[in-house]
Amino acid sequence: MTPTVTQPPTQPPTDPAPEPVTPARSVEPRAGRPVAPARPGVVRRLVRDTAYLASGLVLGVVGLCVSVAGLAAGLGLLVVWVGLAVLVGTVLLSRGLAHVQRSQLRTLQGRPAPLPTYLVAPAGSGPVRRLLTPLRDPQSWLDVLWGLVGFVTGLAGSCLAAAWWAAVANGLTYWFWQQWLPEGDTSGLVELVGWGEGRRDESLLQLGVGLVALVTLPLVVRACAAVHAGVADTLLSSRARLQSEVRQVADSRTSARLAEADSLRRLERDIHDGPQQRLVRLTMDLGRARRQLAQDPDRAAAILDEALQQARDTVGELRALSRGIAPPLLVDRGLRVALEELLQRATVPVASHVEIPDRLPPHVETTVYFVVAEAFTNIAKHSGAQRAALAVTHAGGRVAVVVQDDGAGGAHVAKGSGLAGLAQRLAGVEGTLDVDSPPGGPTVLRATLPAGDDARP
Repeated sequence: MTPTVTQPPTQPPTDPAPEPVTPARSVEPRAGRPVAPARPGVVRRLVRDTAYLASGLVLGVVGLCVSVAGLAAGLGLLVVWVGLAVLVGTVLLSRGLAHVQRSQLRTLQGRPAPLPTYLVAPAGSGPVRRLLTPLRDPQSWLDVLWGLVGFVTGLAGSCLAAAWWAAVANGLTYWFWQQWLPEGDTSGLVELVGWGEGRRDESLLQLGVGLVALVTLPLVVRACAAVHAGVADTLLSSRARLQSEVRQVADSRTSARLAEADSLRRLERDIHDGPQQRLVRLTMDLGRARRQLAQDPDRAAAILDEALQQARDTVGELRALSRGIAPPLLVDRGLRVALEELLQRATVPVASHVEIPDRLPPHVETTVYFVVAEAFTNIAKHSGAQRAALAVTHAGGRVAVVVQDDGAGGAHVAKGSGLAGLAQRLAGVEGTLDVDSPPGGPTVLRATLPAGDDARP
């Protein structure tokens, strides 16, 4: 959509209309995601991968010993119940080794490697239940399994990396130390492949092999480290990511329920303080007009006129309340048109830039609408701003909303129920809200939320 600028009603002739705000660079919406750290160079990456494979082999040997010995002893001693304690000890030792492996994934491989939530016995449980709880935790057995699988991947990866390092070292230095090799009947590599004979040809061939190994060394070591780290990440951290997603869904559902309950309470309060009071007064006025209709028709007519005005005001308040539930324009014609209507009702000039599909999922459109509406309300009531800018964009499966004004600043999510309600509403749809409002301004409100799968261009 072409950027549009809306202004408040026409000013008197003596006051020139304010110029529209040109969207500044700081107004453009951000992606709302952390910037990825810079990738290490080839040499640093090679050193880290080599260190990771070497330490992985050592950790794999220890994990193999713990897993095999612990499982064998624990299962063998189950008949005398001592095996349970041995199995618990094996599980706990495997947890410790898994923590070390996750630390290596973070420091040497740059992977998040989140820590899973292990099963804990409820408060007040007896000693036997606390002792046996680790045996009922699926992640504990994945840690034990890693002790077996990690040895295989660590051994294979470290051996292949060591062979490539040896090929590099041998090929690049063969020309120097070949002079101490005794000359005999044994044929060298160059003679075996039929590419020549003698020390000079052997030295050139070994040098070529070393150069090829040197060029491919980072790729081979990276591949070995990636396989070893991928298996470790799958066994040790995939369950943690699943737990995080489940908690996020649960938190979103809770936030949505709280936001809905808060909206209902606010609607009930607004109806009680507004239309309900007007309807009570309207009923009383109609009753008075009925009693005075025969005695004082003029007075009755005046009361009916007041009642008519009360009815009109009540209709207006009900329409305003309906916008807070589901604006008809948003439901009928979509978010783009509803935002245009908000821009027309803005109390300050607003430069707008809207690039969104024609229709988004209903909950996304409703959330974006209320974010913009609440931001404009705060600008009108609290900021003292002279102009503002709005940017709504859709990219990468997310909708970003940025509202900026040149007001006094000082806004904070914790200070007002409006912004706190917005944060809660966004959390209910897995979105985020960020308010940057230093004293003296400007105030920049940024909101991002998933756009869903049924957005239509």
